[in-house]
Amino acid sequence: MTLNEAGAIEDGAASSDAAQTNVAHLTLHEIIHSDRLVNGMDMSYRAIARVADLKARHPEHVHTLLGNHELAQLMNAGVLKDGVRCVEVFNDAVEFMFSDDAPAVRDAVNDFILSMPIALEVRTARGIILCAHSLPPAASMGRFDTGILKRDLTSDDYQPRTGSAHLMTWGRGYDAEGLEDLVERWGVYLFILGHEKAEDGVKFVPPNALILASDHDRGTFLPINLAMPPTPEEALRAVVWLSRV
Repeated sequence: MTLNEAGAIEDGAASSDAAQTNVAHLTLHEIIHSDRLVNGMDMSYRAIARVADLKARHPEHVHTLLGNHELAQLMNAGVLKDGVRCVEVFNDAVEFMFSDDAPAVRDAVNDFILSMPIALEVRTARGIILCAHSLPPAASMGRFDTGILKRDLTSDDYQPRTGSAHLMTWGRGYDAEGLEDLVERWGVYLFILGHEKAEDGVKFVPPNALILASDHDRGTFLPINLAMPPTPEEALRAVVWLSRV
């Protein structure tokens, strides 16, 4: 997603202030993805390296958000997807390619993951747009710390099934009531998310959540000009299919 404003990383969330214009921003998440294996190994470390290089060269304009696969890798969690043990096949690739240097590479990957904010909060004239990998499901709200956007992430946040970062990056199946609860708590008028399947590349969850997917032939992205921030319905119509670029 491209944001036409300036921004900076702050606390647990990245923040983009709409006071400055004519600066392109790029938001990325779920870089580790084991859907295309090479000899049974996940070579996503190459994508991680490219994104880390891009972030290093454009630190204020590239926003790499924490996703569930990155969090699973960091915590060495046992994640099984389509019969694939995701963390194991990633580690296998690093071991195969780097041999004795594999521990140093894994440490570098973990350091990069630890630098990732949980969300990008974009302040516009219409209100706040929140970009995140996902949101906590309604069933977990009693255990979720809604103040996570205003503070640094802690080791407790990363813990599987209990930490607030884990709950926020593994959410699916949103409904209007849950979204409106977060609207009231966070002052957000538009959520831009991923994680959930979107066979056509985009899915709209009323009243104000847009789910984008770019990991298949119908992948999409959303360009936004924050000088004229879109309504949720306008954002849905503005989605662009990568195959048409």
